[in-house]
Amino acid sequence: MPRPVTLFTGQWADLPLEDLARKARTFGFDGLELACWGDHFDVRRALAETGYCAAIRDQLERHDLCVHAISTHLVGQAVCDRIDERHRTILPPHVWGDGDPVGVNRRAAAELMDTARAARRLGVSVVNGFTGSSIWPLLYSFPPVPPDWIEAGFREFADRWQPILDVFAECGVRFALEVHPTEIAYDTVTAQRALEAIGRREEFGFNFDPSHLHWQGVDPVEFIRTFPDRIYHVHVKDAITSLNGRSGILGSHLGFGDPRRGWDFRSPGRGAIDFEEIVRALNQIGYGGPLSVEWEDSGMDREHGAAEAAEFVRTLDFPPGKRPFDAAFSEES
Repeated sequence: MPRPVTLFTGQWADLPLEDLARKARTFGFDGLELACWGDHFDVRRALAETGYCAAIRDQLERHDLCVHAISTHLVGQAVCDRIDERHRTILPPHVWGDGDPVGVNRRAAAELMDTARAARRLGVSVVNGFTGSSIWPLLYSFPPVPPDWIEAGFREFADRWQPILDVFAECGVRFALEVHPTEIAYDTVTAQRALEAIGRREEFGFNFDPSHLHWQGVDPVEFIRTFPDRIYHVHVKDAITSLNGRSGILGSHLGFGDPRRGWDFRSPGRGAIDFEEIVRALNQIGYGGPLSVEWEDSGMDREHGAAEAAEFVRTLDFPPGKRPFDAAFSEES
């Protein structure tokens, strides 16, 4: 059976869910990966209002759409980050509160626990998101960074996430970290270290997104092969590097879409990622979950891009083989 082709709603949170659901079905998607912001999925309402989750499902079903995952990237970022004024722009008022950094971290952690409970009520088993990181600003070791500072950052991550993961375990829900710059895990090595820090708990895995690996020079297929039992969800997002002797891989403090950048995101199939090999690797590990388009391309109309992406992913996907192609030669006649 083909994998569901879904659309992550985070980049569409300016639209009411009803409008987006109607468009998504027209674009050709099977379902939505609901962002926990805008009016797409409200964690507090899911826990406070008896019929809220059923109403969300009914709303999607009217458009022949399913939901397999919800996503809490924005609040998750505030669990381990060193909080500053930037976080006010991405956090709901009840998490930001008075802006006291310690309080924001604690309220974000509590919201993540409630998100697991809300996911259970909605009937989904995966919550995608970010963790934040206290040590991302130490990426370049100058002034020199003592190794024990990095160790302390991973311990802090574990201390803050273990209680959250306890609630995920109670709810039968898994957290899928999108391995990404600014998170505790941003490449293969740090993903392995994050798993070790939390004792390789089954509740913690990855939302595989090849775009953030590709521009760093990390092979997305090797990431899948390194963590075959931890790919809990998949984003389809493309990227391209455009280093020309003047641009740099760190982005040069230039906004997305600026032609002077050394890399940028592209609509699926229009970048440099080899999705053919990714699908083959997903088949090899037995991944049967959604292929969720996270559409980001500053140079393309998003509705054109979303419809094109749905068709691209549907054409791209294929089931694994059940027997070697030359099996007939070894069968008894």
